[in-house]
Amino acid sequence: MSAPDFWNDKRESEKVINELNNLQKSIDFLKSLLSEIDSSIEMINLIKEEYDEDIKNSLEKSVNQINEKIKEQKVRIFLNNPNDMENAILEIHPGAGGTESCDWAEMLERMYLRYFDKKGYKYEIIDEQPGEEAGIKTVVILVKGLYAYGYLKAENGVHRLVRISPFDSNSRRHTSFASVSVSPFLEESDIDIEIDPKDIRIDVYRSSGKGGQGVNTTDSAVRITHIPSKIVVTCQNERSQIQNKEKAMQVLKNKLYEIELQKREEEKLELKGNIDDINFGSQIRSYIMCPYTLVKDHRTNAETPNVDKVLDGDLDYFITEYLMKGR
Repeated sequence: MSAPDFWNDKRESEKVINELNNLQKSIDFLKSLLSEIDSSIEMINLIKEEYDEDIKNSLEKSVNQINEKIKEQKVRIFLNNPNDMENAILEIHPGAGGTESCDWAEMLERMYLRYFDKKGYKYEIIDEQPGEEAGIKTVVILVKGLYAYGYLKAENGVHRLVRISPFDSNSRRHTSFASVSVSPFLEESDIDIEIDPKDIRIDVYRSSGKGGQGVNTTDSAVRITHIPSKIVVTCQNERSQIQNKEKAMQVLKNKLYEIELQKREEEKLELKGNIDDINFGSQIRSYIMCPYTLVKDHRTNAETPNVDKVLDGDLDYFITEYLMKGR
């Protein structure tokens, strides 16, 4: 950063600063952990000299916090894949079921936005399509933060909701499904993907967002279709059509890059002669609100009766259990 030409390339300099910030966060985390351990040792020594109930209670609270931080650090050690530290693209799509599923997709969106706030992640809603009566048809969110992809990859799959429907006049129980897709979001300089202009179709249209000056009054939204792969990417959160096009192209390159990585991984597995079945449509987690309350992850058997807490963004327990499974 002290190099005289450091600021000549803004994009590259921002990348270096982001790397520095992530390293500093890791160091601060460990310093905080060591400080708490030292404080606990001091409290232990005080209790040895003279027992005190208040100190004992403070010590128990401190030890619990230390254990949680140690567990978090263990998880970070497992997040050692090349893309685990990267930002992430999270997409939510409702399953069959019309209004019920669209509403469930919006509930999931709210859950993840609250989780991002708890983790201190920044996020940007790139595209969001409202449902016809309620909820959303789709949402694409760019999530920025240390280990964003590493943690969120645990959410890939189908999420199932069981509840008394607020849209059913007979108050019957309904089951709804929505799929969550998570992929790493890499900077363009990190992606070696060339897109032939002949392979894409670009459509512009009026944004369907919630409004704001200039947003719904011009054809600023952009839809890019990659014809060979049939991948469709839309972006409508920026006021400028040029900005939306740039962001959509960046997302498209990330999707094509991920497909290329998957192909390479499949080739490696074929050479090893061991290909596990991958069922992307399989149900990974159930959120049951009736006739009892339970959230259960079917991959790890982790569960909790506190559905409201989970839907408020308290996902660390399930994500940690998934990442540490079989380690």
